[in-house]
Order: sequence, then C-alpha cells, then structure tokens
Amino acid sequence: MQKTVLIASDHGGFALKGALIQALRNAQCLVEDLGPESTGSCDYPAYADKLCKQLLAAGEDGQNGQILGILVCGTGLGMSMAANRHPGIRAAVCTCEFMARMARAHNNANVLCLGERVVGQGLGLDIARAFLSQAFEGARHLRRISQFDSFTAPEKP
Repeated sequence: MQKTVLIASDHGGFALKGALIQALRNAQCLVEDLGPESTGSCDYPAYADKLCKQLLAAGEDGQNGQILGILVCGTGLGMSMAANRHPGIRAAVCTCEFMARMARAHNNANVLCLGERVVGQGLGLDIARAFLSQAFEGARHLRRISQFDSFTAPEKP
C-alpha cells in the first residue's frame, strides 16, 4: 500500500518542507502539503493543529501507520509541543536516523518533527526516510504507549 504523508511547516522550515515534498513524491508517496505557501512569517501552532486534526480524522489508517505526518520548523521543538497537545498524536523531534527508527518502532510516533536549522536538508531527508520506512513493533511497546492517553491534566486550584 502506498504511504500517505501529511506535511506542514512554518517559515523557518519552509525550505526543508519543499525538499521533503519533492523527495517523497519521487519515492511514490502520496503527499499533502498543508502549508504555508511562502516564507512569510507565520505561526507554527496553526500548522501543527491543521496537520494533527487531519491525521486524527483519518482514523484507522492514521493509527496503523498508513498515514503519517511531518512537521518542520526551525528546531522541531515548537511543532512537537503544539502537536503533542492533541490526544492520539505522538510527535517526535528526531535529529538522527536512529531516533526516527526508534520513534516509530518503539513509540509508534505518527508525526515526525524536524528542525531545518538543526538538521539541514541532507540529514533531514535521511531522517524522514528512516521514519517512514520503519514499522511499529507492537508487543511490549503497545502496553506502554497505551498509557499516554490515560494521563489527565492536574486539577486547577
């Protein structure tokens, strides 16, 4: 089955987003670019929110790794913080291929967050390939990640 990738960035990740789109399409992935359309200053939380809502709406395909997301900003940190506010999203900032493989294999990450200013285009492409090619191992890892959604916010005073 052909992999579907939802991708978005802010202005700080725009160039890497473009390189990723081209490489993913060349690899026969279905890619949906969720913006932005230029390098003009924009707010990364809006793009993280848009991607996460669409990924969650995909339901079963999004849960079994047939649809994955990639978010790119300057460091990857802001995008990951915004994305992980959504229950059911497991966004991982990865700075090397090993982290990307483990994020999928052990944590069933469904969103890869990259920092264009941290990894650059060459390494960014390698990290994305590692993330997209790795399957979730399940088994003992499923028990652990199933606990994520049981966390609740602390009571407000």
